[in-house]
Amino acid sequence: MSVFCTDECVASEVTDGGFQDTYNPDIPLVVSLAGEKVNLDRIDMYERIDRELTNIVYGHSSTMLILKRANRYFPIIEPILKKNGVPEDFMYLAVIESSLNVRAYSRANAAGLWQFLAATAKQYGLEVNEEVDERYDPEKSTEAACRYLLAGFKKYKHWATVAASYNAGMGRISGELAKQLADNSYDLYLNEETSRYVFRMIAMKMVMENPHDYGFYLTAKQLYQPIRYTEEIVDGAVPNWSEWAKKKGISYAQLRDMNPWIRSQALTNKAKRIYKVKVPIIDDLYRSKHKIKVFNPKWVRK
Repeated sequence: MSVFCTDECVASEVTDGGFQDTYNPDIPLVVSLAGEKVNLDRIDMYERIDRELTNIVYGHSSTMLILKRANRYFPIIEPILKKNGVPEDFMYLAVIESSLNVRAYSRANAAGLWQFLAATAKQYGLEVNEEVDERYDPEKSTEAACRYLLAGFKKYKHWATVAASYNAGMGRISGELAKQLADNSYDLYLNEETSRYVFRMIAMKMVMENPHDYGFYLTAKQLYQPIRYTEEIVDGAVPNWSEWAKKKGISYAQLRDMNPWIRSQALTNKAKRIYKVKVPIIDDLYRSKHKIKVFNPKWVRK
């Protein structure tokens, strides 16, 4: 096909050239987020969700990885949200924050599954220093996220607005609600990142609840499996984590994978704090020995 061609010629050649058909995802008139109805009949609301859903559906590699990782991390996140009275849909907030990459670190210095800044993490009870950074601990960071989200709901009584405040901060959202005479974040004129934020969360929920509807197919064996572990109590110093790991029959890399909150080769622990260190069960480190579990049966091809 010549590159010097009219629009009509290009369209014809593309069709005849065997390119795969591309479809725009359907957008319903109403969806729900955290038990709250979201009206997508409004043109502005429709176009915002359409943008995010299209990006997620056609960002194949990222979305596929997220589905695989969710099988490992949703079983951790969901019961903590439920225990604290936070809607389970906030699992999708963690997804859009970090793509469920437990090691995620942003240009703004936010870290972990929930992308806490250091100051906010400390405010909500996490330890952050050169040796220990609990922003990377899936359980503890989820507990901290619950404390933030519950504080937001106490203020706004609207979960979508709480989600927007997670991105922009409660001070910014409260100020804009007052200035713009709005009741919730859907009606706010905000910076592009925050304007897109809640709609990205909704779109991710739509895809992850029914991935087959959007062309994503996985087998159970392709999902990343939870790794069972035992816990060792550490209440003193650890001069060398590599040596500590070797005595437990694992590598330093495996120790760090299971305990991403460890941030240094040693732990001085002058405060004599108590740490629970996860030691993986060896069989779970091998695909051939791992018992397959599926968090959501809709994720896999039958």
